[in-house]
Formats: sequence, structure tokens, C-alpha cells
Amino acid sequence: MKNKKILIAPVQGHTDAAWRHFHEEVYGGNNKYFTPFIRCDHGSLRKQDLRDYTSDLNSGLDLEPQVIFRDMGELEVLLGELSKAGAERVNLNMGCPFPLQTGKGRGAGFLKNQEEISKLADTLSKYPSLSYSVKMRLGFEDPAEWGNVIDVLNGLSLRHVDVHPRVARQQYGGELHLDEFEKLLSTSRNPVVFNGELKTPEDIDNIISKYPEIYGTMTARGVLGRPSLVSEWQEGRTWSRDERIEKMLKFHNLLLNHYSSTLCGEAQILSKIKPFWEYAEEEIGRKAWKAIKKASNLAKYHSAVALIY
Repeated sequence: MKNKKILIAPVQGHTDAAWRHFHEEVYGGNNKYFTPFIRCDHGSLRKQDLRDYTSDLNSGLDLEPQVIFRDMGELEVLLGELSKAGAERVNLNMGCPFPLQTGKGRGAGFLKNQEEISKLADTLSKYPSLSYSVKMRLGFEDPAEWGNVIDVLNGLSLRHVDVHPRVARQQYGGELHLDEFEKLLSTSRNPVVFNGELKTPEDIDNIISKYPEIYGTMTARGVLGRPSLVSEWQEGRTWSRDERIEKMLKFHNLLLNHYSSTLCGEAQILSKIKPFWEYAEEEIGRKAWKAIKKASNLAKYHSAVALIY
């Protein structure tokens, strides 16, 4: 099973260049990372998104930019700019479930746009120096909607298709539609990655055992809550809580020191570092998690983090 790929998906506002840099420094493993989605604003690629991709902190990382778009016009702008920036691979986001994006036809909202989907192959062919992967949901409202896009995807030579087996309306809750995932898996001509609800090494093993034909697995919230997740799976053992917490705090301290030296004022620092713990309640305990969430200044924040010990 260890020949399977495990990919670290991005989460907006969490897995920025600094997070990726220090995660790799602490946990190693030559992880595969993706940038939080890069998008257009008023017809142009957002400069802050490009800065995150081109940051020196990404040096030595296996990093793939992810783009989110509502039509071929936006997609061409993004691919053109990323090509100029030296990208060789791009991940196409058709899976973001957040209404702020789906309401504009981006992310999982793109799955509803049959006219634009039909133009995808022609658009991608204009950038032959790039190779592509796709991150998607089973659908927007109906878990069988993947059937509307699979013929187009099968006509493309994709490195992999990363599938979260929910629909956009579910966000990150509710049942996994494994029956529809299995149908997609058997229909796809491209390698398929399972994405969703992988929070422990055992979860990863169970999915690979259930679907041995998958290319690999992808985790986002799982590795945010338990940053050692990929390392534990690669080593084939479950780390003790003491070992996990020791490494997690080392990771946190490096990130906090970085933000403290690059940001101005306590409010900015807290706004960047507090999301580090957002998904870690189970790992660090509810008392510490609540105290961190409520901390209004750095002194209170440090006292809250000390509760983890």
C-alpha cells in the first residue's frame, strides 16, 4: 500500500507558503503540496496569489498551483500567467463548495456549466507545456452529476482526478456518496485520488484497502488537525500523542516566529497563527482549543497554547 500517493490538499487561509515550508521542515517526507486556489479579480490574476506560489519559501518543495475559474476566459488568463511564472503543472479546481465561489460559477459551481466544460480540451491544448490534474466534487446538488463531465475528462490526459465524494451543497458534512464514487472510479480513464474524511493513518489504509485501484489519497483538514498524519502513514506506525504534540508545537513555534518577524502588530500575528489550530480540537483537547480561540492578545494566546502540555 505504501506505493500509493498521498497528496496534501490546500485550504484557503491556512496552507500558505510559510505553512508548507515549515511543515516540510518539521515532518519531511517529500510531500506533494498544492497552493490555495489562484483566481482572477477584475480580469487579472490576483497578485497575492501569485506571490504565494513564487515565494522563496517554496524552494525545494513539490508544489503545484491550483486555479479556480468560472469560464475559459478566466482560465486562459490564469494558465498564461502561471506559464510565464515557470509552472509546469496546474491543478484545476472544480470542487470548492463555498457559496462565495460557487455562486460565481467557480469551483463545484463550474460543474453546472456544460457549455464551458465542452471548451475545456481546446483551452488546455493552447498551453502544451503544462500538464494537468483536476480536483472535483461528485456534483453540485446531485451526486450523479459527475456523469455530465466525465466524458470531457476522459478525453484529456490528466495526471490524476481528485474526487471528494460529496456534493457542494453538503460542504464538509453529511454522508459520503461512495456508490457514486465507485461508479466514477470504474468509468474514469484517468487515475483517481480519493479525497475526504481522512484523519488518521488507519483511515488512509482503510480507503486503500477498499479501493486498491485508486492512484492515492488526498487530505486537507485531516493534516491541518494532525500535521503528522502523512508522516505516520509513510512510516507505517501511529505516533504516540506525546510525539505528535511535540512535533506539532515545534511546527507551530517556527510558524509563529516567522509571522512575528514578518507581520506588524499583535492583531495581524494572531489573525495568521490562530487558524493553525482550527481543526485541531481533537488533537490538543477542547480546553486548550477554546482558550486559543478566545485569546485576544499574544500574552493570552501563549497561556492558551501552554494548556496543550
